[in-house]
Amino acid sequence: MAFGTSVDLTSNTGGIVTPNPFWLASAPPANSGAQIMRAFDAGWGGAVWKTLGTPIQNVSSRFGALHFKGTRAIGFNNIELITDRPLEVNFREIAEVKKRYPKHGVIVSLMVETRDEWRDMIKRAIDAGADGLELNFGCPHGMCERGMGSAVGQEPALNEKITSWAVEFSTVPVLVKLTPNVDEINPHGLAAKRGGAHGVSLINTIKSLIGIDIDRFVPEPRVGGLSTNGGYCGAAVKPIAMHMIGSLARDPDFGLPISGIGGVANWRDAVEFILLGCSSVQVCTEVMLRGYRVVGDMIEGLTEYMRSHGFSTIEEMRGKAVPQFSEWGELDLNYETVAKIDPGKCIGCHACVVACHDGAHQCIHPAPKEAGTRVPVVDESECVGCNLCQIVCPVPDCITMAAVDNGFKPATWNEFQSEGKLLRPKKGAH
Repeated sequence: MAFGTSVDLTSNTGGIVTPNPFWLASAPPANSGAQIMRAFDAGWGGAVWKTLGTPIQNVSSRFGALHFKGTRAIGFNNIELITDRPLEVNFREIAEVKKRYPKHGVIVSLMVETRDEWRDMIKRAIDAGADGLELNFGCPHGMCERGMGSAVGQEPALNEKITSWAVEFSTVPVLVKLTPNVDEINPHGLAAKRGGAHGVSLINTIKSLIGIDIDRFVPEPRVGGLSTNGGYCGAAVKPIAMHMIGSLARDPDFGLPISGIGGVANWRDAVEFILLGCSSVQVCTEVMLRGYRVVGDMIEGLTEYMRSHGFSTIEEMRGKAVPQFSEWGELDLNYETVAKIDPGKCIGCHACVVACHDGAHQCIHPAPKEAGTRVPVVDESECVGCNLCQIVCPVPDCITMAAVDNGFKPATWNEFQSEGKLLRPKKGAH
């Protein structure tokens, strides 16, 4: 490991260059110039201004959260819409931010309807000093009912058309923010590319209901006696975001820069997104819950990770995990692992025994009484290496999944189908 590596965190996303890859996502934390300037002082490299369009009237209340087993807000939901502040105020503040922070990235999120409105808003944003534009084709509530937001993002032809307008009118890079409320993300990313986009950002929020008030019988967040679906975000959506980002990153016909969004809460999340192909990451929910200061740990953690792994730039590490993201049919069916329990770390809680017997493959058993120990026993002849025991174990590194040399050469399902390559017998088949 190259611990002495000099690290440069500079990020370039489709021509938008920022001091580091950490951006505020278009949301309440990026609602005003005063907020964004405080964020830049805290260390954020860029900010995507809360979406501008015809100002709307928001509702009260508008946020909801999913709490799980003592952990608060692992998921977050909102029914807030685009800016409710006058456009002239927003544009004036954009100009002020760029004047004071010329090296930071100010990306302006836009959402309007007609070609003429797009032309006007783009000109005003660029005149104010925007370093880039983000077309909001993702909002899953309120705006989509008006023919904008995810109503555009779910229609590739419309996505391509409006993107082409924006690229025609813009003199700065254009990013398209994609909605996750689709069956497959690739057709929508490719539509943005055909429209001339310089990059994409994803994911926007997921259409959802966060919960029900079981005493009032009303969904949350409650507006009087009613509620509606909102946009789901926060740590819980990270796996969905990574799947969609990875799907685009490995598509040979795509190839555009990606700004990753969805559940980034710490430096490790950011590393995963960059390894999956992102050149920048956007954060919203974690800032809403913890404040702008979280970026300090993100910068420090990313810097140390890059130094310890010998990466000197973001570009050197970007996409390193993409070649290993494959289809199920390309996985080695002869690769085999079994669970190994470290008796020196095991606390004898038997969580693995219960999980294996009730939820997996019945191969972990209590030790015989005469053994005088509570360390469970793994029947390796029946263990299929499913990982459930490792997942439920409360002690770090107590259970590991060890590879087995079973004598069988690698063989995938695709190879088996086409060439009849030999697969190892299933456990329990003897």
